[in-house]
Formats: sequence, structure tokens, C-alpha cells
Amino acid sequence: MPLRKRLALMAGYSGLLLLGLFILGFAAYSLRFGLRGVRLDLSDVTYIYTPGDTFTNIAIFSHMILGALAMVLVPFQPIRRLRRRFPWLHRMVGRLIVFASAFVALGGLAYIATRGTIAGPLMDVGFALYGVLMLGCAIQTLRHARGRDFARHSAWALRLFVLVMGSLIFRLHYLIWFTLTDGMWSNEHLTGGFDQVQYFGFYIPYLVALEIWLKRRARAET
Repeated sequence: MPLRKRLALMAGYSGLLLLGLFILGFAAYSLRFGLRGVRLDLSDVTYIYTPGDTFTNIAIFSHMILGALAMVLVPFQPIRRLRRRFPWLHRMVGRLIVFASAFVALGGLAYIATRGTIAGPLMDVGFALYGVLMLGCAIQTLRHARGRDFARHSAWALRLFVLVMGSLIFRLHYLIWFTLTDGMWSNEHLTGGFDQVQYFGFYIPYLVALEIWLKRRARAET
């Protein structure tokens, strides 16, 4: 194998490994924090805990727990070799992801409806739209799988994949931005210029890019 191709493969595998470590690290944090929030009073630790409101706390912390589960499982679903060799596992894990994603969306929407986000109405809209899209993609992914329309199922599953990874993407954007700019146009209340772009920027550009790719793939297959 030529050296250039070997280096490209090594870089690709290294990137995937780094992404996997980010996913595992963030999922472990979300799972641990979510379990603590369900069991303990975290009002002195985080603004998302609502003292005396069991429903809101269960909504947001179950959102974190199930989001961690979906995030760890979803990267394996697009792997064709696994789907062909273990179709039963693909179906079982897919159902877990769909139901976890649906409850993640519902938990987030319930929290926004009862308490709202830290930054106010514009962030409420951005994150509520994110939840609605995730719920819709979960329903469509399952619906087309049950109808054995695998082309549409695949497209909706990829959209769900992007949205499930959105929580990690949101934080990666901040990690990169703070590394490059030391937090310019951002503040602890998430009302700065960069923060406001982020209300929609952690999922809409990626969904648009996916739609462009899906259309190009469809044209290439016809």
C-alpha cells in the first residue's frame, strides 16, 4: 500500500478513535450526572435542577440518561457489515435508540415547557425545535422500518443519528470556540452572539449538509 494512502488511513482511524473517546467520555458524564440528578438534590450544583419539582427533574435528568444511552449505541447502526451479519442485533439496538431518542425529546420539551432554558425565549425556540425534530425523526425511522421501506428508513435513521449526536456537537463547538477565541461573544448565561448562533447551529447546518448528501446519493443511484 502506498505511504500516502497508509497515512490517510491512519489519520482516519485516529480521528474515529478520538471521536469515540469524546463520545464515551461525554456519555459517561451525562449518565453519571443524570443518575445523580434523579437521586439527589443538585440545586447547589446546577441551574437545571428545580427544587421541589419532581416532574421537571425527572424530565431533564432522564433526558440526560437516555441521551447517553442513545449516543453510545447510535454510531454502530450505520455499519453495513454489522447489519448484514447480525440483523437481529441491528433491529434490537435500533428500537432501543428510537425509544430512547423519543423520550429524550419528550423530556427536553417537558423541561422547556415547565421551566424554560437559561437564556430565554430564543434559546427555548432553538432547543424546542431540536426536540421536535428528534421526536419526528425517531417516529419516522421506526415507521419506515416496520413498513420495510429501507431506503426511507436509512435516510431518517441518518437524520436521527445527527440529532442524537447534537448534544456532543454543541459542546464540541464550545470547546473549539473557547480554544480559538478564549470565549469571545459568549457568557455564563449563554446570551452572547456566539451563544445565540449555537441555539440552532449545533444541528441545523449538519441536517442541511446531510440532506445535500442524501440528494446527491439518490441522483447517483438513479
